[in-house]
This record gives sequence, structure tokens and C-alpha cells, in this order.
Amino acid sequence: MQRAPHPLLARYIKTVWISQPAAAGSHPAPAREHVLPTGLMHLVFRLSGPGVRIFDDAAGGKGQPLGPALAGGPRAAFYAKDISAPSHSVGVQLLPGAALALLGLPADELAGRHVSLEDLWGESHTALVREHLLAAATPQQTLRRLEALLLQRLRAGPAQGAHPLVEQALRQFEAGMSVEEAVARSGYSHRQFIRLFSQAVGLGPKLYGRVRRFQKALPMLQGPMGLAAVAMEAGYSDQPHLSREFREFAGLTPEQYRLARPASANHVLVPQPGALPGPHVNFVQDPKAGAP
Repeated sequence: MQRAPHPLLARYIKTVWISQPAAAGSHPAPAREHVLPTGLMHLVFRLSGPGVRIFDDAAGGKGQPLGPALAGGPRAAFYAKDISAPSHSVGVQLLPGAALALLGLPADELAGRHVSLEDLWGESHTALVREHLLAAATPQQTLRRLEALLLQRLRAGPAQGAHPLVEQALRQFEAGMSVEEAVARSGYSHRQFIRLFSQAVGLGPKLYGRVRRFQKALPMLQGPMGLAAVAMEAGYSDQPHLSREFREFAGLTPEQYRLARPASANHVLVPQPGALPGPHVNFVQDPKAGAP
């Protein structure tokens, strides 16, 4: 289930979502999935199943255990997540400016990493929030409780979204304006512009633009359009340019992504050598039942 947030949270949150495990054994699932970068941050509470564990790649290492509640910073590369056991989670996608308002620190301090929410909110408060969510009777009530808790945090502090400069720059970039032109029109120095943008978004404006261009290509790759046409439509100079950036951000080629046919655009199942069939986590965070 995914929906828009409460109107009072709309400046800070893009979507609220809840996921539930599919019926045991209904789908074979590999042990991990690639989670692709969106340029946004997220908060997640794992309500059942093992704590969240992430990896820098799909195959190696013991990974980073993050427990049942975490904050994920904006990224410009995929990470791999353990999905070997069924789980039930709830969370939100955060908009630029939300990190300072809801977490108490600028987004660039979380860029490229995940942290346990206990490190930001404290162990006792995080545990109380999770207990309150666990006591909800329905998925809809769980989402409403999460929104109410986030509204409480906003009211307890100096609630403010992204700097007006950043909000304007984001609109300009979506309209195709270059970073250089946006800086020139802003009235700020290049250094000030980059600092304010990075604090709110977590990524520099040029890197953020590359991630957004990558995101633009994903739905096109799920259709019949050829790779050269996808590259042109998404704003790449040519097909090799698309392939280079796609591998950098996704850890696989556009052809591999297309063959994987992910149910969720940003979650790509990655088969593990010798993996046995297991339960499949059905994320329901976008119109195709997928997480951001």
C-alpha cells in the first residue's frame, strides 16, 4: 500500500508505504536485491522478520546489520539488501529539507549510508515508536500512526522544509535548466548554492541531476523502446553513455535490468549462487507494487 502523505507532511514526505510478505512459498526469491538510487532519503520500521541488513554489492561480505528501524541517506549507487526471510515494514520517502526537520541533521551528513534510527532518535524513543506501530490493527492505521508520530516531531522543533533557493532549483532542473544557469539566476555564489543544495538534498546538484536522469530511463526500459531511443529520450548523449551510467548506478546493464523485469522499478532481484527457493517479499510502494 502506498499513498500521498497527510497534507501537513506534504512538504517533507513524498509517499508513505507499507509492505507485507507474500504467502510462504508463493514465489521463489533470491537472497538479495539491488536497491537503486532515487536521490531521496527514507525512513523504515521493520515490524516483523529479521532486522534490515544491507551490503555494498550483491555477493560478498557479512553486510551491515541495521536493526528494526533505520534512516537511509540519498545515494548515487545501488546497495544490496537481504530479502532471504519474509518481513513486514512501514516507511516514508523523504523530500529535500526533511532530514533537518525530522532527523535533526542536514541530508549531506547521511549521503551514501544508512544509520540505525536509534542513533538519531535515541533507543527508548525509537522503541516506543515501533511499539506504537506494532499495536495498529490494520495497515491503514499503521500509516496514520506513523504520520501522527512524524507530525509530533515537526511540531516539537523548528519545522522548515528546503531553502527556497533549493525548491526553486529543483523545479528548474526538472524543467531542463543547467546547474550553471540556475546558479546565475539564483543571486547566490556558486559555493553558497552548492552548500545549500547539498545540505537539503544530500547530493550535489550535478550528481543529483544524473540520478534523476537515470530514474527517468527506468520506466522506459520496462517498455518496448530500444536502448538508443531510451538514451535519447532520457537525456543521455548516446547509448554507451546510458550503459556506463546505468552500470554505475544499478550494478547491472540496461539489458540485464530489462531481462530481470522487476515488479518494482527500483528493486531488482539478484540470484545468488546455490540459493534455494524461498519466500518473496511483496513490496507495495508504487503502482506496480514496488518500493522506491
